[in-house]
Amino acid sequence: MKKHGTISVETLRELVEANKIDTIVLGFTDHYGRMLGKRMDAEFFIENALEDGAHACDYLLTTDMEMEPVQGYAMANWNLGYGDFHLIPDLHTMRKASWLRKTAIITCDVYQNQRHELLGVAPRSILRNQLSQCADMGYSSMAASELEHYLFEQSFRECHEKNYHELKPVGWYLEDYHILQGTRTEFFHSAARKHLKKSGIPVETSKGEWGLGQHELNICYAETLEMADRHMVFKQCLKELADQMKISITFMAKYHADSAGSSCHLHISLWKEGKNAFIGNKRLGPIEASEEFQWFLGGWMKYVPDLMPFYAPTINSYKRYVDASWAPTRLAWSHDNRTAGFRVVGQGKSLRIECRIPGADCNPYLAFAASLASGLEGIRAQIEPPPIFSGDAYADESLQHVPKSLGEAANLFRNSAFTRKAFGDTVVDHYAHFFDEEVRAYEKGVTDWERKRYFERI
Repeated sequence: MKKHGTISVETLRELVEANKIDTIVLGFTDHYGRMLGKRMDAEFFIENALEDGAHACDYLLTTDMEMEPVQGYAMANWNLGYGDFHLIPDLHTMRKASWLRKTAIITCDVYQNQRHELLGVAPRSILRNQLSQCADMGYSSMAASELEHYLFEQSFRECHEKNYHELKPVGWYLEDYHILQGTRTEFFHSAARKHLKKSGIPVETSKGEWGLGQHELNICYAETLEMADRHMVFKQCLKELADQMKISITFMAKYHADSAGSSCHLHISLWKEGKNAFIGNKRLGPIEASEEFQWFLGGWMKYVPDLMPFYAPTINSYKRYVDASWAPTRLAWSHDNRTAGFRVVGQGKSLRIECRIPGADCNPYLAFAASLASGLEGIRAQIEPPPIFSGDAYADESLQHVPKSLGEAANLFRNSAFTRKAFGDTVVDHYAHFFDEEVRAYEKGVTDWERKRYFERI
């Protein structure tokens, strides 16, 4: 079934014949969540790659931020000769990228080159696997991700040439919900809303956030795989729009020590037979919910430390977890309390769990996969959440703190029996090596390493 705002193959043929589309972007995400892939001539794509896809070098899932091949991975290395993997277009994701000239974007699944099966370590494959397990249990999943960002007056090139020093935010006072200050960035955010909507990514709102030049633009919730795809295209659209306008945007979790971090709050609900499975009569403080809700929440919370690198994947991610900074530092759940890591919002069919732990630098496929794996295990094992929390979670030292560094989180991830049960040894070993390499790269870094590495490309 064609999804909201996407285009069909028939429509694509018509647009190509009318010379309204001449370029196809075949995209997929690497570990960092960056869109990688190829641009194809549209006619060539229809004739040669529509059904058969394309190939790309398999080193792309073993590279670092600088595109250097990293050794130590089992799937691709110099000894294996760095062959190809296969990019298979998911034609349900085909959308016109209205911010680009005559261009359509299609999200691809990554397949083994020799065997017609998903490459298990690819981020989209990992999420597909968890959604398959969700379906096997009789559920579907709906989700949303709320991304924050900072906007600067200098171009990406200027920021790079200035070594990311003395950047000028588009705002000059804290502007959370301020309409006047937000008006000053409408040249950018109105264009973003327009292009996202035209490109099949329906938009809800945009607003000023708490930091100088910080903003949030929210898109509508969707089925979880579709939401992860939207998230990827959303970031690509905003970065490319900023580049076209000679300004810059960053999704770093903590771009500056004196500024608020940028989050990616995740909202998830389970559905069964067309109804929200979280609805029920069980009383949990002021909330009435189902046992599935209770157990999903319990599992999600229990396994946050084990899966923390899927929520906070970079060195910079952990600089965001500062008390009284709007970023959660402790594992607690509440009803509409922004100091807790988990916040229950909505009621009736909109009842859902919001996880406030991920930063804007997370890979959406991995973050959603981690959330589902934990929550589904909670249902299987009937894991009870701790009592509902009220008050200031920052001030309660009895609550468990989130891991405080990528090195600590990577060790928990590698040594967790749960992560190996949920994702398998191949995935865990692959990503543990990736996170270890990120730590080692930082240890060899120099002044301003984080901004130089993550500012534009995370």
